[in-house]
Amino acid sequence: MFGIGFPELLIILVIVLIIFGANKLPEIGAGMGKAIKNFKKATNEPDEIDVTPGKAKDDTTDKN
Repeated sequence: MFGIGFPELLIILVIVLIIFGANKLPEIGAGMGKAIKNFKKATNEPDEIDVTPGKAKDDTTDKN
């Protein structure tokens, strides 16, 4: 699709390694994994229903 092969991925990995350092890479990978997991979970869950209490439109109580 984008024409990204092994040499391009290797260059990207080297640049990330230079910017963040070897000690920070596992934390970045874990954060990316959690983000992808939460995104997939959010796309599969049904929409939430708002059940905020409030005044109903057809309130039949008599307030005299």
